[in-house]
Amino acid sequence: MNAPQTDVDDELSARVAWSRVIEPGDGVAGELVRTLGAGRALAWARSAATSRDVPMLVKELVDNEPALDDVRRRLGTAVGRWAGRLADLDPARDLERMQRLGGGVLHPGSVGWPVGLDDLGPTAPMCLWVRGRLEVSTVLDRSIALVGARASTSYGERVAVELAAGLAAHSTCVVSGGAYGIDAAAHRGSLAAGGTTVALLAGGVDRAYPVGNAPLLERILEQGGSVLSEVPPGGVPSKGRFLMRNRLIAAVSRATVVVEAAWRSGALSTANHAVALLRPVGAVPGPVTSMASAGCHRLLRDGAAVCVTDAAEVLELAGRAGEDLAPERMAEAREGDDLDWVSRRLLDALPGRSAVGHEELARTAGLSVGEVRGALGVLELAGLTRRVGAGWARSVGRTTMGRS
Repeated sequence: MNAPQTDVDDELSARVAWSRVIEPGDGVAGELVRTLGAGRALAWARSAATSRDVPMLVKELVDNEPALDDVRRRLGTAVGRWAGRLADLDPARDLERMQRLGGGVLHPGSVGWPVGLDDLGPTAPMCLWVRGRLEVSTVLDRSIALVGARASTSYGERVAVELAAGLAAHSTCVVSGGAYGIDAAAHRGSLAAGGTTVALLAGGVDRAYPVGNAPLLERILEQGGSVLSEVPPGGVPSKGRFLMRNRLIAAVSRATVVVEAAWRSGALSTANHAVALLRPVGAVPGPVTSMASAGCHRLLRDGAAVCVTDAAEVLELAGRAGEDLAPERMAEAREGDDLDWVSRRLLDALPGRSAVGHEELARTAGLSVGEVRGALGVLELAGLTRRVGAGWARSVGRTTMGRS
């Protein structure tokens, strides 16, 4: 039985076919498609896969398309990788399957395509398989990725929920990976606050992974969010696909925040992708004794991330110039904060009960008698000192200032 033919003149059909052929992040396929177009690239790959002289076809192709010279040496090997999947492609079947799931497919240039993915260059996905809201670019225009370890602590999960809820309150979409731990907490926090959240999966959108998060993914869809993947329906998640999926999380978001991560957590790869894409990165500090936060501290120490502790600081991290500025934090006002250094030193020297004269105050404070007389006038006007007979003391109800 002959394999169904792919309409190479149809951009969507050809890109759907490519998503079946390659593994995520295949830069050789990306360069080929970027140079020839998805349809021509697919037709060439099919021809090469059945040829007895692949090196000759590669030479002819690159001679005609000099832009492919950088991948010349890798094209032959890539054809060998693709060959096993090129024989059984049926984009129409895949598209029909997505329709039955109530979803669709986006590709570069189509309405709803997240343009941030274009920054990935040749490693950008061929297409996105989408369940839920199809025009994801609308919600992702104001989005922040919250990521972290699966083996999270109660501290990390609480922070993730609070950050996500705070972002939702400011109409900001929360992006994460739909996994256990910090990912799930971030999605839950956004949903609980009535927000929109997007999950990017390492496997097909028809396969909840982990299975225990299937109800969570359904809630994301019910509340107007989206579940996305570059892997076609039925695709099985693997370690390599999880790591490559992280580049998509970083690319579609305006900023990435690592809430909790161990020294070698996979969440750090998301942060590294964000750095490479020139996206802002934030990290939430944890207890210095917690191995679950060692990765966050590593990002902070290396200068790859900015310290963030609440939603306002996250919004400021991702905000455009002059927007979403975090409110100025005012320290607790203390007695004497607005005094000059002479008056503060004298205030420290004033007794709370007994009264002392100018000379004793000068000795105690290490000031001249003239400085004491001038500062006493300032303190009296401020209501911080009172005259007692021939001496001076602190005003009633005032306490001695603490020293740092």
